[in-house]
Amino acid sequence: MRVRFIFNPRSGRPRRNAPILPMLRSFVASRALDADLVCTEGPGHATELARDAVCAGCLRVVAVGGDGTVNEVAQALIHTPAALGLVPCGSGNGLALHLRLPKTIFGALELAAGSSGRTAEIDTGTVNGLPFVNAMGLGLDADVARRFNRLASRGLPAYARTALSAFLGRKTERCFVTHGGRREEVDILLIAVGNSDQYGNNARIAPHARVDDGVLDLVLVRPVGLVAAAFLGARMFLGTIDRSARVRGMQGTRFLIERSAAGLIHTDGETHFAGAVVEVAVRPRSLRIVVPADCATVAHQPDRAARGFALQLP
Repeated sequence: MRVRFIFNPRSGRPRRNAPILPMLRSFVASRALDADLVCTEGPGHATELARDAVCAGCLRVVAVGGDGTVNEVAQALIHTPAALGLVPCGSGNGLALHLRLPKTIFGALELAAGSSGRTAEIDTGTVNGLPFVNAMGLGLDADVARRFNRLASRGLPAYARTALSAFLGRKTERCFVTHGGRREEVDILLIAVGNSDQYGNNARIAPHARVDDGVLDLVLVRPVGLVAAAFLGARMFLGTIDRSARVRGMQGTRFLIERSAAGLIHTDGETHFAGAVVEVAVRPRSLRIVVPADCATVAHQPDRAARGFALQLP
């Protein structure tokens, strides 16, 4: 089985991730693998590299990076025979945490390119034609993503500071949300649509979301004050944000969000400018992905691809 490893040296904390590249090279060189290792050079390059891998007959493409890298690689693998392997080394790693992937580089590589796991089919989403694998959002969600992506230093403390700064400068936004044939007017702080249950770092914005249930989970957070926002933040990490009276959740295959003006959205943490009308839809079981054999967050499905090989780092 042919494999391509795609490494984003700018993911997460570049200094912390600096040793990963030589370790990857050493691993590939020391194993009898039909594999190559390539590095991304800028936005969109991972998609190009993954698309080339599919055209070359690779049955497994391993994304070594954060949620943005996973998004770019996945774009090229949707509706193809190739399976996505994940080696999370970003600042949030939302999809990897949702799937209960190993938290060490060694363990993640062993799973991503080895025969110990299984291949599952998961849903993906689109927003105005842009694909996402983990989550998308607008309002405060997108503002935090924009600010966070500009930081030289990443991590949970930096994210918390960024979220607080964005919250203090945020204004209420009025939207119309159409779901299941019903259109309603709402004032929002943010709207998040999750394929998985979380943003990353175990901040579970959509606690009941599953990546293989054929639906997306929309979470609407109404305007709140600073104290209430702090409690909501705590609830996210406890997995109980859906119990708040200021939060409303709904599931569906398609959502239409209308806001007063064009503005930012994010897809898996990467920001884009979008129009006033935002349409979100699910693509059921459109991406093949390698998960632990005992993974409970995705159902067992027939593996239609060739089985793999093993890979590890100290």
